[in-house]
Amino acid sequence: MILAAGRGERMRPLTDVTPKPLLEVGGRPLIVWHLQRLAAAGITDIVINHAWLGDKIEAALRDGSQWGVRIAYSAEAPGGLETAGGIATALPLLGEAPFLVVNGDIWCDWDPAAAPTVTQALSAQHAHAWVLLTDNPVHHPEGDFCLRDAPQAGSFGQVADKPCAGLPAHTFTGIGVYHPALFRNTAADTRAPLAPLLRQAMAKEQVIGSRHAGCWIDVGTPERLQALDQTLRG
Repeated sequence: MILAAGRGERMRPLTDVTPKPLLEVGGRPLIVWHLQRLAAAGITDIVINHAWLGDKIEAALRDGSQWGVRIAYSAEAPGGLETAGGIATALPLLGEAPFLVVNGDIWCDWDPAAAPTVTQALSAQHAHAWVLLTDNPVHHPEGDFCLRDAPQAGSFGQVADKPCAGLPAHTFTGIGVYHPALFRNTAADTRAPLAPLLRQAMAKEQVIGSRHAGCWIDVGTPERLQALDQTLRG
């Protein structure tokens, strides 16, 4: 699932007429980078939620066949449902197995081909979620969560809420693999953030994670959008 329902307030006025996932970097919309990376990894059944200017997203991407994928859309009411609410509403399209979720407004070189290995780790550790963490960027120095017992990038460890004695906090990339059970108490078509669900699961040691040592950018402002565009154009 690609999350594409946000209004993109910090991107205004760009997002007044264009939904944030359709803003271009390196000659293509942000969301197309995701579609191409997913297709290359063999992940071809994709759900996209939308709220703000959702008709433009559907008009631009259609059924996804141009990129070798099949897209189903989960339309939300104006204002959106936040992350957990959007995922819970889309569950009938996602099925009963763990699924990969990617924020539509990030750029990351993490390889989605690792998702099957992540799913195996979820099952082995009886976890409900796996989250990809990264080193804290300048604009988010405090980080989000702590990672235990993962000595190297890419390995799996337990994720805990901060503060964690003796451990640094890392930033959540917006990339995760979730078991549907994580959302069993979240009603469809209701607003609900993801972080409280993750923290509840962390308290039960049901969240694992990995640290990404590659490139990750939260494309949250026009300045970051421009900088990423220049980088990708070389």
